[in-house]
Amino acid sequence: MTAVTAVTSVAVIGLGYIGLPTAAVLATNGLQVIGVDVNAETVDAVNRGEVPFVEPDLGVHVAGAVSQGHLSASTETPWADAYIVAVPTPFTPERSADLSYIYAAARGIAPQLRGGELLILESTSPPGATRQFAEYLIELRPDLSLNEDDDKPTLFVAHCPERVLPGRVMIELVTNDRIVGGLTPKAAEMAKHLYARFCQGEIHLTDDVTAEMAKLVENSFRDVNIAFANELSMISDKMGIDVWELIRLANHHPRVNILQPGPGVGGHCIAVDPWFIVDAAPAEAQLIRTARNVNDAKPHWVRDKVAKALEALPAAAEIAVVGLAFKANIDDLRESPAVEIAAGLASDSPFRRFNIAEPHVSELPGKLREHENVGLVDLEDAVQRSGVVVILVDHDEVKELDRALLEGKLVVDTRGVIK
Repeated sequence: MTAVTAVTSVAVIGLGYIGLPTAAVLATNGLQVIGVDVNAETVDAVNRGEVPFVEPDLGVHVAGAVSQGHLSASTETPWADAYIVAVPTPFTPERSADLSYIYAAARGIAPQLRGGELLILESTSPPGATRQFAEYLIELRPDLSLNEDDDKPTLFVAHCPERVLPGRVMIELVTNDRIVGGLTPKAAEMAKHLYARFCQGEIHLTDDVTAEMAKLVENSFRDVNIAFANELSMISDKMGIDVWELIRLANHHPRVNILQPGPGVGGHCIAVDPWFIVDAAPAEAQLIRTARNVNDAKPHWVRDKVAKALEALPAAAEIAVVGLAFKANIDDLRESPAVEIAAGLASDSPFRRFNIAEPHVSELPGKLREHENVGLVDLEDAVQRSGVVVILVDHDEVKELDRALLEGKLVVDTRGVIK
């Protein structure tokens, strides 16, 4: 069967930090979009034109698309000309990819297929996952084929990884270049045609496995560079050197651009994707593995540093933990080292009060709610009532904090905010 030549309807499977912005952008560019999610509360929020998480400008796009009738949401997968799968791909305890969400999405899509549809996997995936997704669909629907020369109706499958920064998603979805890897050249061309509806950047075509690796390599490159900065911060601390001053001076070299250290690495991309490469080539991925280990170890180093600071304080002294998100000015707590540090400190010192200041969330994550000595507190109040202030995220609100509030307090600044 020939491909769907003119895509007018798209089903986006997964309405999270990537799926919902993608659905909104497609809808505001004239396509009929149905977002699918297993979370009924998310579906209800989208159908009201609301956004269930923080992302600048997304609310305007969603509200506009819903009011115009171009965007709706459902817990059931419909038929559509094209499907974009944007579900989570976490790693297992063994640090290999958990593809169960992708397979679940395939089970929802398979009964709707007629042949000729375009199916795009946007979820960050280990090499070979897109083909596994496609072959699983054929297992579920043996009356269909991935071979365009077959007598059976054909499915066209591609991989197009997202490459956006939280807090700038609505800008970068449109302006960034895209990589599209098709199981076949025809599938790649079809996917390119769909993304061209809104993408102002260049769209680069390749095969599916190269596209999968490109995203992993991008984030592994960043992880390696962050690991250098984090290791440098630990070395500098041992030697009594101000790492922020050190990096500032070193970066005056015309070919040096050292990143800023932090309490670790979080988020669903940089903290996860390198392990997919390590899992695919464990003997060869030595540098990538080492960088991941350095960044995974940094939260423990921060906990030890705070523990030493607490030794100088009376038992009744309270601790302010400033920031929980994995980066500044968002509410995303996925894989956040700040959450890990806060939970570890609360567990290490069960009789001390921990005042958590995170201006972008209204409730603590489950890992912290289980501690009776932890509470979510306004930023200024948390600082005023605490003897130790641990800065883990450089939100704008933290940068603008009145420095007079920090006088006389022990400050552990993992982000260089005080400088």
